[in-house]
Amino acid sequence: MSSTEPTELRHTALDALHRSLGATMTDFAGWDMPLRYGSERDEHIAVRTKAGLFDLSHMGEITVTGSEAAVFLNHALVGNIASVGVGRARYTMICQADGGILDDLIVYRLAETEYMVVANASNAQVVLDALTERAAGFDAEVRDDRDAYALIAVQGPESPGILKSLTDADLDGLKYYAGLPGTVAGVPALIARTGYTGEDGFELFVKPEHVVRLWQALTEAGEGVGLVPCGLSCRDTLRLEAGMPLYGHELNTSLTPFDAGLGRVVKFEKAGDFVGRDALAKAAERAASQPPRVLVGLIAEGRRVPRAGYSVVAGGEVIGEVTSGAPSPTLGKPIAMAYVDAAHAAPGTAGVGVDIRGSHEPYQVVALPFYKRQK
Repeated sequence: MSSTEPTELRHTALDALHRSLGATMTDFAGWDMPLRYGSERDEHIAVRTKAGLFDLSHMGEITVTGSEAAVFLNHALVGNIASVGVGRARYTMICQADGGILDDLIVYRLAETEYMVVANASNAQVVLDALTERAAGFDAEVRDDRDAYALIAVQGPESPGILKSLTDADLDGLKYYAGLPGTVAGVPALIARTGYTGEDGFELFVKPEHVVRLWQALTEAGEGVGLVPCGLSCRDTLRLEAGMPLYGHELNTSLTPFDAGLGRVVKFEKAGDFVGRDALAKAAERAASQPPRVLVGLIAEGRRVPRAGYSVVAGGEVIGEVTSGAPSPTLGKPIAMAYVDAAHAAPGTAGVGVDIRGSHEPYQVVALPFYKRQK
């Protein structure tokens, strides 16, 4: 098949349910996914103030097992995965030998010799291929489990109450970046608490044949407290307000974790070599001595919305580039994340603007995130 021929979109197990709810569907990383059900602004505000329900079944689950699973993942990824306790999770990255970011990941340790690596939908095959290749010589098996799981998330301040009404699992004891097996509405699930919205919330990994029943049970349990179905559009504005990176925007193969301001995920002190170590050590030195462009927040003084790829300007010179931009329902103004020259990165730096179709619109430089929930 030639690359110009359209490939058939993949559908999640909730596809018919999304359509019955009147969702606007979109192609996201080869999946037909709900973009919004009604107003993306209303969906965003529901997550900030009440609760939202998301289908995230497009994410890529990869299981790693074997007596050397921990040692292997320490070699393949930049983080210290061997130090993750059973029932806990870690945010990490997989890099190329030159230090470029292949993907950012969440890794769950399900048992002593079993891990689940969750990759972004757009990179799942790349990550699977890289892990499979890097597993050579280790007593570790890499398994593509994308079809074994459906994934839904309930996010927002009402989410703990909604979930508690459907499970006996110890949600109060479930820490941020942890996961435990449990039963929700009679459905066996891995219950995780990571989140990508800036709010408290839970992710539920279940068998695809159980996910419709679980979605419906959550919908019923949340009816009285304002739970609404949410699409990918508000997920993007929620993570943008929370200052969370999105692969393909803030992260890519031309950037190292140090370029992205996320050098903390690279653990040089762990035992053994790991892919990209030498290149990342040099990147860390460069970042310390001569900071590269810095990821900052920008808040519009006017109403025009910046988009990815727009130039950031100061004094008539291009000093950076927007990576993500959107209207912020919480702030009531357009916002953006952008990589800018270090000289212009300090919050409050004067004279910074975004070139929006030839017009230099004034923007305020702020520290990320734009929004932090009150705990």
